[in-house]
This record gives sequence, C-alpha cells and structure tokens, in this order.
Amino acid sequence: MSDRGERNIVMLGPPGAGKGTQAVRLSERLRVPHISTGDILRESVANDTELGRRAKGYMDAGELVPDELVIAIARQRIARDDCERGFVLDGFPRTVPQAEALGATMAELGREPLRVINLQVSEDEIIRRLSTRRTCRGCGGIYTVEHGDTGDPCPDPNCSGELYQRSDDRPEAIAERLRAYATQTQPLIDYYDERGVLVNVPGEGAPDQIAEAVFRAARA
Repeated sequence: MSDRGERNIVMLGPPGAGKGTQAVRLSERLRVPHISTGDILRESVANDTELGRRAKGYMDAGELVPDELVIAIARQRIARDDCERGFVLDGFPRTVPQAEALGATMAELGREPLRVINLQVSEDEIIRRLSTRRTCRGCGGIYTVEHGDTGDPCPDPNCSGELYQRSDDRPEAIAERLRAYATQTQPLIDYYDERGVLVNVPGEGAPDQIAEAVFRAARA
C-alpha cells in the first residue's frame, strides 16, 4: 500500500478469464473507478472531444486506435479527481510500449506505482467457457448453454431475440485468439514481473473465491 493510500491496479488476463468481471468487483471493494479502455474511447467520442474525434476516424474505419491516442485518452481519465485514490485499469496496457507510456504518465502525474494482477486460467478452461457462450441477437446479452442453445429464445423475458454462437467463440477461433494473446501479452507480463509489480492470481474456481484472492493481491 502506498503512503497516500492509492491503489492503482492494472488487470491482465486472457480472453474468458473473467478479467472484466473481477475488475468491476475489485473497483467496488476499493471504491475507486473501473476504467475500461473501450468505455473511455466511446466516452471521448460521445463527448465530441478533440481526442475523441481523432479516435472516431479510426474506429469508424474499423482500424485500431493508435497507441498515442489511447494513451492520451487514458491519461485524461486517470487525471480526473475521482482517480485520486486510485483506479482499476481493464484492457490497457496491451503491449510493452503502452506499459512504458503508462509508467511515464503516472510519473508525470505524480502518482504512486502500479500493481498488476494477472488472472491465470488454463487454455482448456478458457475454451470450455467461451465455447459454451451464446449471444442474444436482440439485447446482446451473453448466456451459457445451460441457459439456452443456438436458436433458442433469449432467457430475458423482456427480449424476443434468439441466441447464437459468435464465430470467435468457436473452439478453433478461441485457440487462435489465445495464441495471439500469448504472443502479444507474454512480453508485457515479463515486463511487469521484472519490475516486481506483478501478482499472479488463479482465475479458476468460485467467482467469490477469485474475487477475494484478487482483493488480497491488490492490497498486498
């Protein structure tokens, strides 16, 4: 824990690890903002900021928003008053250059060092989780096959949509996503590990047990 009580957390984990869910739960327990890269990009676009307008051009073209833009938008968000006691970053950084830029930003803002929590889940478990997911064509809700299969109606009584399996939730596509994640993210994990700020947390088991382990790691 820092002298000022800041808890600046980065959540890492492969697709299907439950990173987003655990990031939200952790932010609630720490009483600090949950900052999702996708959310802050969309917020900047919706608010018609200068950075948002620049990012929108790339997003509308289906292209990745350049690092410098993502970093600038993240910097603006981290600099807000509600992040004074810390934050939980989800979806950023994704690469070593982004991590270096984030570190420089934290130093410029006079913030305390990051704590990086890496959720570890086996490939077999990730494939099992993602391949059983179904998405509703109507409301966009995500369900497991225990709640309905492809072509079945949405479990939400207020929705008349049907469930389908996204192409990237098929086992062969999931395996490719995991290979891409490992190639891109392992250097990032190594980067933070070498700096002594990485904590690996098992991401399999009951969600409440995982949340408790994540909370302990964040407070260590």
